Amino acid sequence: MGIYSYTARGPDKKKSSGVLVAESEQSLGATLAEQGLSLIRAQTVDTLKPGLNNVLQRWQGVPVVQKIFFTQNLGVMLRGGFSISRAMATLALQTNHKYFKKVILSMQQDVEGGIPFAQTLRKFPHVFSEMFINMIAAGEVSGKLDDVLKSLTIQMKKDHQLASKVKGAMTYPIVVVVAMIGAAVAMVTFVIPRLLDVFDQNGAKLPLPTRILIAVSNAFQHQGIWIALGTIALVAGVILVARTKRGQWWFDTIFLVTPILSSIIKKVNLARFTRSLSSMLSTDIPIIQAFQVIGRTLSSPHYRQSIDDSADALRTGATIAKVLEKYPKLYPPLVQQMVNVGEESGTLDEVSAELAVFYEEDVDQTMANLSTIIEPVLLLFLGAGVAGMAVAILLPMYSLSEQIN
Repeated sequence: MGIYSYTARGPDKKKSSGVLVAESEQSLGATLAEQGLSLIRAQTVDTLKPGLNNVLQRWQGVPVVQKIFFTQNLGVMLRGGFSISRAMATLALQTNHKYFKKVILSMQQDVEGGIPFAQTLRKFPHVFSEMFINMIAAGEVSGKLDDVLKSLTIQMKKDHQLASKVKGAMTYPIVVVVAMIGAAVAMVTFVIPRLLDVFDQNGAKLPLPTRILIAVSNAFQHQGIWIALGTIALVAGVILVARTKRGQWWFDTIFLVTPILSSIIKKVNLARFTRSLSSMLSTDIPIIQAFQVIGRTLSSPHYRQSIDDSADALRTGATIAKVLEKYPKLYPPLVQQMVNVGEESGTLDEVSAELAVFYEEDVDQTMANLSTIIEPVLLLFLGAGVAGMAVAILLPMYSLSEQIN
């Protein structure tokens, strides 16, 4: 079995090209003939050889939707009696993402050569998460690979839905804030100077708010380029700091005490923690190993640190509930008590799944109401800005009218 890059001609004499898995060039020609194509030329390919195109495709990454499609259909095909090699060869034909197709074909070749599926996944850590790989490895050992793939599909779908809802809910306030800033800059740069010229020409002593507005307007007019460059440099600096471990910790500390943001961050991380815990426990992965892997899947550094510390405590024989009690600000009593019940009854995987559903639904509700929650805050800032400008413009007008009278 090999991977062939081919060029073929259709009934309309138009040429087409692509990549297919076939036992030989003759087999490839027969496969194309069934599709109404006539093979012109073909050559075997090394699917992931170094090259600018592959590097760019790898940098762009593989969309989550593509990985969900692969995982779900692989599980369905295995339950239907397909071998892993044959299932992956078939899925590669159905995958329209060029780089992911190459990854699947490369794994298919390795599996056909006798390499365990989980080991082939480890060659692509930028595509498959550590949790994904560990669960597949556990599924291969236990003989429950199809069940593991089903659990992974549910996990990935839930994570994707969670991330989509958070991104979608944050789009509205970000657009509004950017529009407000843009309108304010336009007003200060183009509109306000024409109104304030009247006061400058009059020569009257201006109140403090008006002088501040004039200074800001002059700065944007005469130093606009430097202000823009300074803003870009500031944003770039913040992004660079946020990418460091210490910077992530600082920002997360601020976010966890910020109204609205704090609630969202906690619910999202609790949903992801409980969902991941349920998925990994259902595959009989040791609890310490499960905690080590889960810790690296959470977005909040504080939650990651708490899970890593918990893994160390579990080695000494402590229960999960007792460990979580050390972090009351991160894990509310509901989580602590439910985990305690799950441990005592031996149903921690089921309890974790129920907690995941609860927090996922809570996040859904929060995201749906986010615009309603944020609107008053945005209106408050907008009102304060408009009121400040109005005061700065109206005060000197009032003074001039008094002088005329």
